[in-house]
Amino acid sequence: MTLQSWMRSRLERWCAKSWRSIMIPLVNALLAEDDKDRRMNLFIEACSKLKEYENVEAASILELALWKRKLKSGWSNDGAKRQALDRGECRCVCGSNVVIPNVVQFLDLSVPTGP
Repeated sequence: MTLQSWMRSRLERWCAKSWRSIMIPLVNALLAEDDKDRRMNLFIEACSKLKEYENVEAASILELALWKRKLKSGWSNDGAKRQALDRGECRCVCGSNVVIPNVVQFLDLSVPTGP
């Protein structure tokens, strides 16, 4: 698998067009660059951006999972059974404000520094 196909396959999974519009020119510049040092800097920048976007995506998926669990359970935080929790209320009381910061600290935020 080439670098171009590897990065493009990761980009295709994203629904955020703004992320793709930033990354595709960056990958193309990386592939067109002849200077080894400049290419390494572009590679590190591209990997850093990929990591940043994937961490945002992971946090969003985690929040959606917590929200869905709260919607399905129908329980409020005080333990009282509630039959009709609305979507907005579930989002506010799903616990994501506690869970996500504690999970994000364990995400790998390291950036490659080159060979």
